[in-house]
Amino acid sequence: MAADPTATARRADVTAAAHGAPAAGRAELRYLIGRVLPFLVIVLATLADALTSPQERFDRFLIAAPALAAATWSARGTAAIGGLTMGVTAALTVVRGDDLFPALLAGQVVLGVVVLAAAVSSHARQRREAELRQISAVAEAAQSAVMRPLPPRLGTVDLRLLYEASAACAHVGGDFCKALQVRDGVRIMLGDVQGKGLPAVEAASLLLGSFREAAYTAPDLPAIARRLEESMARYAERAPRSEAADRFSTVLLAEIPDDRPVIRLLSCGHPAPVVQRDGTVETVEFSSPSVPVHLPVPVDLPFTVEEVPFGPGDRLLMFTDGVSETRDRDGAFYPLEQRLRAWADEPADRIPGLLGDDLARFGAHGLVDDTTALLVVRDGPAGGRLPPQPLAAARS
Repeated sequence: MAADPTATARRADVTAAAHGAPAAGRAELRYLIGRVLPFLVIVLATLADALTSPQERFDRFLIAAPALAAATWSARGTAAIGGLTMGVTAALTVVRGDDLFPALLAGQVVLGVVVLAAAVSSHARQRREAELRQISAVAEAAQSAVMRPLPPRLGTVDLRLLYEASAACAHVGGDFCKALQVRDGVRIMLGDVQGKGLPAVEAASLLLGSFREAAYTAPDLPAIARRLEESMARYAERAPRSEAADRFSTVLLAEIPDDRPVIRLLSCGHPAPVVQRDGTVETVEFSSPSVPVHLPVPVDLPFTVEEVPFGPGDRLLMFTDGVSETRDRDGAFYPLEQRLRAWADEPADRIPGLLGDDLARFGAHGLVDDTTALLVVRDGPAGGRLPPQPLAAARS
């Protein structure tokens, strides 16, 4: 039975919300503490100064209040907290019976300079935050152009996509993914452009456009790979000064025919996918992987396709180096095969969420790179086109 797109999207939203909730809660708590801290300094310094001898001048700590306010309050709010601080300082001076002119004037001048500097800093912070929000919005729009949501089902396969942006959210990555239903099956491309930033996104969009055009007409996966190479070469000729023209990309191409229980794979320098079948998990071995697309050093090697069994119920996980290169504090790589064995009985809908959460916990510094993983599940025939035949007959 085909998956309900609405239910799938709802489950994905819940998973994403649960995954981001702890971090958002911690950020909100830090923000609230920052808002309260200036007032806490004022109260504690005032009490300490009032309850101790005149020789112990705790009112000097009041100068920290406007400086702390600049971190979370607006310029006006910072100035208001500074005015309150100056009023409290004056009141404490009167209570102690100090000489008003030399003591109070000197202290108020110094405090006024600090308040002015804090207000200016607060205004600069607000402008910087507004710029960062705008940059993040542009980055998100650019990233969404190459990481658009996939349909939950195409042909005889179900698709479950995981995409997690890195902690450096302003540095958009070059991960990209596309799945298309063609005349005799489904073709998928997943890849990663060298580097980050808008040039990486530009290169990814070029590759996606080339794949969308070639997937419907190319006779096989090597023909698609050659079209990707040609597209990047033509772009480099047209725009030699573009940073995108200098980027190479690792690409994994997959083809799932409707009428055979196999999957054909072609790797252009990309991490090998992992197959889960009948409780066993193993990484696909490429006898002759090809070089990345648009590699600066020309290498004349043939594109080799691996054909592996892929019958009803089988799962294949394609991923970028955000998964394969995640390390813990001891430098050990993420044990993907071990985790997939432990999740063998989990529904396919849960695997992306489990993988994302586990990677965030495993990484020494969380997710330091964009993380993309696509779970492809063979879920039986579409329109009865998959004939019953033993998996052994499908081996290449």
